[in-house]
Amino acid sequence: MSIAEFYKIKRAEVVSPDPVEAVHSLSGQLHKDDIAGVIFFCSSSYDQDALAAEFRARFDCPVAGCTTAGEIGTRYQENGIVAVSFGKSDFCLHPVLIPSMAGFDAKASFEMADKVRGQLEFSQDLDPDAMFAMVLLDGLSVMEEPVTAYIHAALKGVPLIGGSAGDSLKFRETRVFADGRFYTGAGVFIMIESRLPFKTFKLQHFEPSDKDLVITEADPKTRVVSEIDGAPAAEEYASILGLKIQELSPQVFARYPVMLEIGDQWYVRSIQKVNPDGSLTFFCAIDNGLVLTVARGVGFVETLEAAIDKLAAEFSTILCTIGCDCILRRLELTETGKTARAEAALARLNFVGFSTFGEQFNAIHVNQTLTGVVIGEK
Repeated sequence: MSIAEFYKIKRAEVVSPDPVEAVHSLSGQLHKDDIAGVIFFCSSSYDQDALAAEFRARFDCPVAGCTTAGEIGTRYQENGIVAVSFGKSDFCLHPVLIPSMAGFDAKASFEMADKVRGQLEFSQDLDPDAMFAMVLLDGLSVMEEPVTAYIHAALKGVPLIGGSAGDSLKFRETRVFADGRFYTGAGVFIMIESRLPFKTFKLQHFEPSDKDLVITEADPKTRVVSEIDGAPAAEEYASILGLKIQELSPQVFARYPVMLEIGDQWYVRSIQKVNPDGSLTFFCAIDNGLVLTVARGVGFVETLEAAIDKLAAEFSTILCTIGCDCILRRLELTETGKTARAEAALARLNFVGFSTFGEQFNAIHVNQTLTGVVIGEK
């Protein structure tokens, strides 16, 4: 019996277009006598009603998940599912559906926290040292900023990580799974009590350059920027990079996001697409008057390996790491031919996760970032 099995935490992955076959394979890999819950990340290409029915039939425990822009297990995969399950001896999962992100407010967040507080099994109250929270949010809702901030405010310091659901790069419909079915316009909050040590983290591989720009016309509600420095947004962004507007692509956006300074910290703000009218849609809300800086990459894999060295030094054994990694990071790996090296680095963390349309860390919605939690033994 491996250490992971002793502690009743398992990872699983499958690539199969058939939902029955896929969930059957997962249930075999994740099966336990006493299962506290399952978190999964799946391709949006599945028949989601059929997939939901299989999860209901195969698992008699809390199950939460979402659709992806690609799954990450022992490798970067597509058109499949990755998952992690937890044993009751060391974990207790409390998933809560947020049926409408648009209707979620501060009052709802505190009511949700009170509900979870009453369900705790290992603790009497919310405890940052004994539990962590995860959110999976509709990646096309454009509501991640307020929802994340509201939830974190109600958690009494409990660390929060999360990711925005994807649909490859179609940008048509993203879904989360809770209470036995998939939902759009929704989110799922998961409080995870753990008897084992854990550490949440975020990492990015960008630093600010000397190329600044000012947002002169934007709609934060739709995340659309119409003007940069008083000129059409896409045209000006391309000009700053020394490119033509026709050369803008997801790969260019992956290499050259922008950054915003908050306090003494820099946060990445990524571009999703060029619109027919020459405006730019971002993966996060952008306000009028913001001064942003074009980001400069400082070594994707090197940054990842250095961060993993630090995380590994804090644990004698890493049992599992659950992570939410921006789709633009995946595109950069593919373009630079460094996917295999990144897979080898993540293997040290026993990683399971997905490529996202946005990431959450504590109170902030971020882009082009990896957020996650390491679970292990000190």
